[in-house]
Amino acid sequence: MSSQIVSLVVNGETREFIARPGTTLLSALRDSLGLTAAKRGCAQGSCGTCTVLVDDRPLTACLVAVETVSGCSVRTLEGVATGGDLDEVQSAFVDNFATQCGFCTAGMIMVAEALLDRNPDPSREEVAEAISGNVCRCTGYQPIMIAILDAARRRREGGAEPGPRPVTEPAGEAVPR
Repeated sequence: MSSQIVSLVVNGETREFIARPGTTLLSALRDSLGLTAAKRGCAQGSCGTCTVLVDDRPLTACLVAVETVSGCSVRTLEGVATGGDLDEVQSAFVDNFATQCGFCTAGMIMVAEALLDRNPDPSREEVAEAISGNVCRCTGYQPIMIAILDAARRRREGGAEPGPRPVTEPAGEAVPR
């Protein structure tokens, strides 16, 4: 098969480019469109570092042939902040120290965005389930879960301001900050 023109709505903007058959969405985003937030990790869909939203659903971009999503809407981390201002999820990740090396962060944020878009008040268990396909080797999952729950609160309250941190462990012990 020969190369074909692929059209995507990426972060709200229609983008067209030529792709060889079998080119992954991840390669197209990074190499053809210059959007590098989604990372190349395991290349097997197991680590979640390449997660983007396709028609508002989180997908591992390393496993998706770009021609199969032609015409779809794709949202990457580059499309989350508006006007240079971080959104609630991004702000909560910073304020709750939910990043270290940052390699998993884009994928974690995209999964969190999808979760909060469909469920503005998730339980701790729902957050854990949502991020279960994403691997973090540095930060650990506790600060990430706290950040997502904090982002949900911020969205419900209509702003990105940090608030009190009354998050507790199931056993009743306060979570270290």
